[in-house]
Formats: sequence, structure tokens, C-alpha cells
Amino acid sequence: MYGYYSLGDVLNSWADQGVFAYGLPFLLIFAIIFGVLSKSKMLGENKGVQATIALAIGLLALQFNLVTNFYATIFPYAGIAIAILVVSIILMGLMAPQLDWTKYVFFGIGAILFLVVLFTSLSDFSYFGGWGYGWSDSWPAIMAGIVFLAIMGWVISGK
Repeated sequence: MYGYYSLGDVLNSWADQGVFAYGLPFLLIFAIIFGVLSKSKMLGENKGVQATIALAIGLLALQFNLVTNFYATIFPYAGIAIAILVVSIILMGLMAPQLDWTKYVFFGIGAILFLVVLFTSLSDFSYFGGWGYGWSDSWPAIMAGIVFLAIMGWVISGK
């Protein structure tokens, strides 16, 4: 019998070959830098120059594994946050599909999720030496502060 390969086997093989640690982060950095240089035209319209700069920055960014480690930390948390946001969109669509204020609710949920992903990722990221380990015990106080600031902003705005 010939070999049987599952999708998990393929993904594990790619991980062993560095596709996720180096290939995808490089492509992401290259594409963003090339896109910004192309759109802004700050260095002219020569695509060769733009590609060379994007290539150099993409390769230099992966030199000491800082970007690789950070991406490996932040993107799983971002995936969870996106799943929470999608579920909240579905539930809000069921409960209040035509209300104008729902966009503000989604913005608030997204902002809170962004902060949670950012602080959680930075606390796990070894480059900062566990910079945020004390934050894990402070989430109730942080959330209370965010709610307090939101209420204060709502009262000040006069609505």
C-alpha cells in the first residue's frame, strides 16, 4: 500500500521545513512593505526598487527569530479574537439586525479584543521577558477601568 497522508501530516511537514516560521512571515512582511511602497510612490514608481527594498526588509526582519516568535505568539490569540467577533456579529444579527448602534458595539468589542490580544501576546512574548505577567491577575481592574472610561466618555459626550 502506498503512503497515506492526512492534511495534518502535510501541515506538520511544512512546519518542520520552516514554512510557518519563516516562509509565511517573510511573505507577509514583503507584501505589506511592497504594497505600501507601491501605493505611496515615495521612492518613485520603479517596481524593481520597491521589490528589492521589500525583499531586504523581509529577510532582515527574520534574522534573529524575534518576528517569528512574535507571530507564533500573536496570531493564535488573534484567531480566537476573530472567532469571538464573528460569533458576536452572528448573535447581534439575530437580535438587532436593523439598529444603527450595532456598529458601535462591534467597534467596542473589536477594540477590547485588540487590547486583550495585544496584552496577552506581549505577556507571552519572550523578548519582553514576560513583560505583562502581572497583567493576568489584573484583568478585572483593567476591564473595570475600560468600562469606567467608556461611561465617562458617554456622559461627557452628552448623549
